[in-house]
Amino acid sequence: MPLDRDPPRPTSAPRDATLLEVAGAVFCSFFGIRKSSALQGARIRPVQVIILGVVGAAMLVLTLLLLVRVIIAHT
Repeated sequence: MPLDRDPPRPTSAPRDATLLEVAGAVFCSFFGIRKSSALQGARIRPVQVIILGVVGAAMLVLTLLLLVRVIIAHT
């Protein structure tokens, strides 16, 4: 006798992640602290990650250079 099972429900298509969500994911990935459930159901495109990763890395390098210049100027 077959068991009564619910028919499979159609899965909803993942939504596109917002720019702020992608920026948050890239920022957290710099430190390795992103939760796997942080963007569940959201789709991040590789182009978004690459662009924001390069921008974030450039900002980090420029911040460190500025910090070093300020420290050197005050010694």
